[in-house]
Amino acid sequence: MKKTLLLSLLLFCGWMIQAQDFTVSGYLKDASSGEELLYATVSVEGTTIGANTNLYGFYSLTLPKGSHTLVFSYIGYETKKVSIDLQENTDLDVEMGTASNQLEEVVVTAEAEEDDNVTNTEVSVVTLDVAKTAKIPVLLGEKDVFKTLQLLPGVASNSEGGSGFFVRGGKTDQNLVLLDEAPVYNASHLLGFFSVFNSDALKDVKLYKGGIPAQYGGRASSVMDIRMKNGNMKKWEASGGIGLISSRATIEGPIVKDRGSIIVSGRRTYADFMARVFSDDFDGTSLYFYDLNAKANYKIGKNDRIYISSYFGRDVLGVEGFGFDWGNQTITARWNHTINKKLFSNTSVIYSDYDYGFDIAAGEIDVDLSAGIFDYTVKQDFNYYPNPKNKVSFGWISNLHRFKPTTFVFNNTTSEDEDIIFQNALENGIYVANEQKITNKLSLNYGLRISSFSNIGAYTEKIFNEQDEVIEEIEHAEGEFYNNYFGFEPRFSGTYLLDGKSSVKLSYNRNYQYLHLLSNSTSGTPTDVWIPSSPQVKPVLADQIALGYFRNFANNQYKFSTEAYYKALQNVVDYEDGAEVLGNPNLESELVFGQGESFGIELLLEKTKGKFTGWISYTLSKVRNKSEAINNGEWYSARQDRTHDLSIVGIYELTPRISFSGSWVYYTGDAVTFPAGKYFIDGELVNLYTERNADRMPDYHRLDLGVTWIISDNDRFYNDLNVSVYNVYNRKNAYTINFDQNEMGETQATRLALFGAIPSISWNFRF
Repeated sequence: MKKTLLLSLLLFCGWMIQAQDFTVSGYLKDASSGEELLYATVSVEGTTIGANTNLYGFYSLTLPKGSHTLVFSYIGYETKKVSIDLQENTDLDVEMGTASNQLEEVVVTAEAEEDDNVTNTEVSVVTLDVAKTAKIPVLLGEKDVFKTLQLLPGVASNSEGGSGFFVRGGKTDQNLVLLDEAPVYNASHLLGFFSVFNSDALKDVKLYKGGIPAQYGGRASSVMDIRMKNGNMKKWEASGGIGLISSRATIEGPIVKDRGSIIVSGRRTYADFMARVFSDDFDGTSLYFYDLNAKANYKIGKNDRIYISSYFGRDVLGVEGFGFDWGNQTITARWNHTINKKLFSNTSVIYSDYDYGFDIAAGEIDVDLSAGIFDYTVKQDFNYYPNPKNKVSFGWISNLHRFKPTTFVFNNTTSEDEDIIFQNALENGIYVANEQKITNKLSLNYGLRISSFSNIGAYTEKIFNEQDEVIEEIEHAEGEFYNNYFGFEPRFSGTYLLDGKSSVKLSYNRNYQYLHLLSNSTSGTPTDVWIPSSPQVKPVLADQIALGYFRNFANNQYKFSTEAYYKALQNVVDYEDGAEVLGNPNLESELVFGQGESFGIELLLEKTKGKFTGWISYTLSKVRNKSEAINNGEWYSARQDRTHDLSIVGIYELTPRISFSGSWVYYTGDAVTFPAGKYFIDGELVNLYTERNADRMPDYHRLDLGVTWIISDNDRFYNDLNVSVYNVYNRKNAYTINFDQNEMGETQATRLALFGAIPSISWNFRF
């Protein structure tokens, strides 16, 4: 018996040794620049085992002891295979070279070749390859990731030529826009016609329309996670471009080769300079914006790396006696730490500043208005890789919001030097999530986020009656937490593979939004006001469910997807009829609250290979709100309601150096409120308005065309010339429609169209 027990023990120990697992981990990088590749696929040849790199290019796989072949793949790069003999925990950093046919890949998604769009658990997610958006023709030739996103299903532009966007019927403030984890509160220049993001400084753009991971919170509709380039770790290089209204320049290179790098990128418009050249009437006019992106990173050791990134941008629009002025600043400091082969940590300290205002000086009238919002954030994120079938994410975030109240100065009757009492609030979140492969066909991503929001004094809380009169004031001392909200936000998404080329996906997410943008304009303006939730203003609560079908054809040459979604919102904030907005110290009294819903179907067909690439995008949707104080308590169309939204995009590569591109856009006119009649009071004509948003602007459509000629492309110097025409057939799309009385006493409608056909040319270079 002793011999039998000893033999059994030896066999068991031998089996344990044979079955021992080890972990291989590291970073996946671009061979030419050292840039980490985000969301790339790492798989084990001959098996269904695999993983994706995280937001910092890190991967981890735990495998049985022995020989394995790892396959690294990322769109636009040559697939790379690495054979390893795994006898212990192993560090393995891999560099990948770009594919010779990368120009054949289309703009829309950065997915791995192995049907990753079908197999992963992401639902309602779009990832842009920033480097390839330059070929798509846009207004004035200024390449813009926001305008590319507007050509995809579920994403709609907020105005003619604007960079602002609505996602599945949500308002613009319901989109969380992050630049290297820092929130950007106004992501547009020139009253919305350009985004604040210089594409030359960006590496990755990812938009979550639904299925939002538990690590994100604070907005009701979407999350756009934008990552800046780290800078070339191998060599110094410069790039830039000269266009009709702006020029840009970028320089990047190693601080210490393969150890640290830096990138600085700037952009400025010069419309005011050009106007002065052609006419003296523009003397004294300011009409420009500028951007400056900077980032540095350094590897302290084998397991530690630090990053510091920043953005500074400003708009100045002014003529004699009148001017707008607004801008953003962000600073992010991050520390990546590999605790062990299975546990990755990121610690971030973030600052964000958005201030805005305008001034008017005419005769004896002098009016100045200014306001702002400032954020101070600390966050901690962890990725844990217990085995190839599970990836656990958890962490927390704490965000101090400081709202600079609207400072209204009229004829210097209010001193700007007086102490300004900021309205403060603390927003916290804690989350945990797991991405799990249940079987070879079923994968899930599930998690929970718990959020909290607290108002902090000093502040005077006002209580209003039904006539919007102040009936009580409650003083809250400095540092006092006088109002608290809590939110439980479950998140879930799942993928079931029907076969190797198709799948169905389901997602559900709940989001609380504690900040609100009060706006009654078509496009964002500096007079829009950010306010926090309060005892009177409840947080917006959004529940969204989405169901999708994904299918690839002809060896991934064609990709098709369709998604149906439904989103229900509570505590939707709107202005009451006839609200007084400008300079109102009791702005909360002008607000009404209700519920909203949006639902629709999205279709996307892509062609991703060959000389001709592109996509067709279509969205059928409905967006409506309901409030007891508006429209007699009946449902009414939200301003962002568009029944049909269609985009067709094509890129044709005539030769390796010459390519043509075009896009055609059509959508239903925006919901608006037109006067239903008129009457006179004391001899003055007054328009009569009835049901809110019961009318429609004319349907919108336009065609854009462009051509790109690569003049030279070698190791030392690259340059190309891009020529495009926006709105080729000169469609006079209505921006606004005003109703006036003509000389005969009749009411007439006047249409304002901003843009006709606009040609543009830009020269881009890199050396």
